[in-house]
Amino acid sequence: MKLKFSKMHGLGNDFVVIDGVRQTVTLSPERIRELGDRHFGIGFDQLLLVEAPRDADNDFRYRIFNNDGGEVEQCGNGARCFARFVTEQRLTNKPAIRVETARGVIVPQLEADGSVKVDMGVPRLAPAEIPFVADAEAVSYPLEAAGGTWQISVVSMGNPHAVQVVDDVDAAPVGAVGAAIESHPRFPERVNAGFMQVVARDEIRLRVFERGAGETLACGTGACAAVVAGIRRGLLDETVKVHTRGGDLSISWAGPGQPVYMTGPAVTVFSGEVEF
Repeated sequence: MKLKFSKMHGLGNDFVVIDGVRQTVTLSPERIRELGDRHFGIGFDQLLLVEAPRDADNDFRYRIFNNDGGEVEQCGNGARCFARFVTEQRLTNKPAIRVETARGVIVPQLEADGSVKVDMGVPRLAPAEIPFVADAEAVSYPLEAAGGTWQISVVSMGNPHAVQVVDDVDAAPVGAVGAAIESHPRFPERVNAGFMQVVARDEIRLRVFERGAGETLACGTGACAAVVAGIRRGLLDETVKVHTRGGDLSISWAGPGQPVYMTGPAVTVFSGEVEF
């Protein structure tokens, strides 16, 4: 079997994107792990699969697989690459598209400057919706992990995030503590662990240890979750520039009950064909 694909990235968070509309695609977790191997496969943080929508009111369905073979609900950088892909592949000519994900519909839109703006939906904050084991909803929670106690805020952007504030993101123990938080028993479906340094009320630096992928150069939903957490803690204003190791995103949130908007780049690196 041969599959055509595109290799893309959003701020260094890299993807293999496959058109499942015009070609038949069957991928097992084992095959995804093989493709994701950076030495023996193509290599990626996530694989994105474009499919026809289930609801005629939408334009596409969007499935996301980590390089460990597991399927996840949402990916912000992937959403921007998805929008760029379906446009470049002439699957649509709409500037704004409605895309089904495992956790609801998102609406990416191509901007005049080439960036992609995405309505990421309303963040979920109740522990049961993360999911996170807690007696009641709070702005932050103490979490014991990796020999310490960490004050985290929990946010779902369609996928779960635990965000903590650190003095210096470069010195933050992202590997050890991120891995411990990712698999903590209070997160039944595991979690993405974010480490946020507040530079100013409209600027943060961020690193994220992603569930099933480890630390990546950027995490779009992680940036959204960090800004939501910072606003709820009274640390940030409505629109924030987020510096990741791969580049910058602009995140806006008007408060409870309102959607989060993410704007940033999406780049095609190359296209190819892989034979199984």
